[in-house]
Amino acid sequence: MSDPLEQVLRLVSEGRLTADEAEPILAALEATRSGESTSAPASSPDDRGDRPRFARIEVTEGGRTVINMRIPLNLGLSALSSIPGLTPDSAADIRAAFDSGTRGPILDVTDDGGDGTRIVLE
Repeated sequence: MSDPLEQVLRLVSEGRLTADEAEPILAALEATRSGESTSAPASSPDDRGDRPRFARIEVTEGGRTVINMRIPLNLGLSALSSIPGLTPDSAADIRAAFDSGTRGPILDVTDDGGDGTRIVLE
């Protein structure tokens, strides 16, 4: 069968799992991949300090908002390598912004036709 990350993302895309339900699963998968112990209790939001926990993704076409969603960062960070058109450098910049605890816009690109993408860490 496919990679566990792909399985979780498929369940979310099929609506069988919410993004909030997927967040602790993805955190455990990330900890396993990075070699951290998964036997320790999951950190609570208070343990994370003031680090961003969500990413807001806004996409406009012709100046009209077509996507405006807020997802848990664990879900977004786990899916970075699966986003079509996202360069490895852009993915690295997003990870670096998260690792440094940056809040606010980290990507804001709009062309002359009003098409654009904006990612904000909240």
